[in-house]
Amino acid sequence: MAARIDLTFDCTNAPLLAGFWKTALGYVDEPPPAPFATREEWHASFDLPEDDSVDDGAWLCDPDGVGPRLGILKVAEPKTAKNRLHIDVRVPGHGSPEERWARIAAEAERLVTAGGSVLGEFEGHHVVMADPEGNEFCVAAASA
Repeated sequence: MAARIDLTFDCTNAPLLAGFWKTALGYVDEPPPAPFATREEWHASFDLPEDDSVDDGAWLCDPDGVGPRLGILKVAEPKTAKNRLHIDVRVPGHGSPEERWARIAAEAERLVTAGGSVLGEFEGHHVVMADPEGNEFCVAAASA
């Protein structure tokens, strides 16, 4: 059996980044682990420094249970270099090359509206983007 993975982003503003990735991927807030009724209750169960807030993190999941969970955690240090791992956001890939490119461009535009930015376009293939904190990702067509 293959191992399941979670992906974790370091950030300076967990609620901002969580909102962006929920919009980008259609993810939702992950429920707290049992037996906790709320994330606040779960967070309080740890011996953390007083200034550590539940708002310093966000936990997201694919509502269909297919994609990896995302953890978003506040850290003190800023992002300083290009990501060595990035997410590819895949849009449906059927149709002509022009139709696929139109869907990629429309998704990139939607994500700019959500707070992302375009870093580069490889016309006909993919768009390199950054989330609101500068984490790089790509928008490309899914396999046909």
